[in-house]
Amino acid sequence: MIRDPAAKRYAEAAYLVATEEGNEAAWLDGLTLMAGLFGDPQAQAFLENSRVPAEGKAQLVEKGLTGVDPLVLNLARLLLRRRKTSLAPQIRDAFQELTDEARGIRHATVTSAVALSPDDLRAVTDKVGQMTGGRVEVQTRVDESILGGLVVRIGDRLIDGSTRSRLLALKRQLEGVPS
Repeated sequence: MIRDPAAKRYAEAAYLVATEEGNEAAWLDGLTLMAGLFGDPQAQAFLENSRVPAEGKAQLVEKGLTGVDPLVLNLARLLLRRRKTSLAPQIRDAFQELTDEARGIRHATVTSAVALSPDDLRAVTDKVGQMTGGRVEVQTRVDESILGGLVVRIGDRLIDGSTRSRLLALKRQLEGVPS
């Protein structure tokens, strides 16, 4: 997933604060609420409307985030003030990744030409888990353009075992271009 670098920085700062206080779960809950509020199309339209006074926007945030950790509410206020509310879902996802990484959980996206059966998904999950040396949560995608095989993305690492990429490599070899 392509993520705004600012979202990653906000998430890292939030994660540091949450781990210092030992309340990562409360932060994750608060960030999830914040992402839901700021990700809502109606709320986003309201927050981006230049005719709505800043106090009205702040009241929406206060009401929408009632009960969250005060520091999460401060982060929401900061995003509102800097007009960066659209980053909230990305911040939440990056925070989740940081907490999962600390617990030894990796995320992988597996793309195939056809939907994977439950047995195939289990086999792929086991194999990716062996490759990473830990527990893996796999998200699947279907992309018919890869023709066959699998493309696996684990963080910044890409393993392209698709038929399409193999055919392109063969084509380059036949044309005399080194692959």
